[in-house]
Amino acid sequence: MGVLSRLTALIKAKMSQLLDQAEDPAVTMDYSYERQLELLRDVKRGIVEVVTSRRRLELQAEKLRQNADTLERQARQALASGREDLARLALQRKQTALQQLQGLDGQIADLEAEQNRLQTAEARLAAKVESFRTQKEVIKAQYSAAEAQVRIGEAATGLSEEMAAIGIAIDRAEQKTERMRARASAIDELVEAGTLEEFGAPKGDRLERELQQLTANQNVDAELAALKRQLGPPPDTGRLEDRR
Repeated sequence: MGVLSRLTALIKAKMSQLLDQAEDPAVTMDYSYERQLELLRDVKRGIVEVVTSRRRLELQAEKLRQNADTLERQARQALASGREDLARLALQRKQTALQQLQGLDGQIADLEAEQNRLQTAEARLAAKVESFRTQKEVIKAQYSAAEAQVRIGEAATGLSEEMAAIGIAIDRAEQKTERMRARASAIDELVEAGTLEEFGAPKGDRLERELQQLTANQNVDAELAALKRQLGPPPDTGRLEDRR
C-alpha cells in the first residue's frame, strides 16, 4: 500500500508539472475575466427582475388604493341614502383591500431592500471586475515580456532546443567536412605517388606507363651513345700536359 501511495503521489506531481507547463496565464486570466463578467451580468439580470416585480406590485397597490377610495365613497353614498347595510358591505371590502395593500406594501419594501442590496453588490462587483481587467492586462503584458525575454536569452545563449539542434548540425557538418578534406588530401597524395590509380582508368595503364618510361630511358641512352660517336673520343688531357 505504501508503494502504491508513493506511486500515486509521483503521478500527481508529474501531472501537476505537465499542467503547469501547458497552462497559459493569458488564457487563464481571460477565462477568469469572462466568468466575472458572466456573474456581473447575472447580478444585473437579478436587479431587472426585482425592479420588474416591484413595479408590478406597485401597480397592484395603486389599484387597491383606488379601489379603497371608491369603496369609501360608495359607503358614504349608501349611508346617505339610508342603506347602512350597503355602507357596511362597502366598508368591509375596503378593509379587505387595505389589508391586501398592507401586504403588498411589505412585499414592495422587501423588493426595494433586495434591489438596493443587489445594486450595491453590482457596484462592488463591477469595481472588482474592472480592477481585475486592468490587473489581467498588466499580468498578460508582463508574462509576454518575460516569455519574450526568456526566448531571447535562450537564443542568445544557445539554450533553446532550436539552437541546440543547430549547434549539433554545425558540429556534424564541420566534422564531416574535416573528414572529407583529409580523405581528399590522402587521395591526392596516393595519386601523386602512383599508389592509387586514377578513377576510371583501365587496369593496364600503370604497366603501360612503366613501359613507356623504360622505353624513354632506353631512347635517352641510345641518343646519348650516338652523340658520343659523333663527337669522337674525348681528348687525352695527360699528353697535352707533356707537350707543354
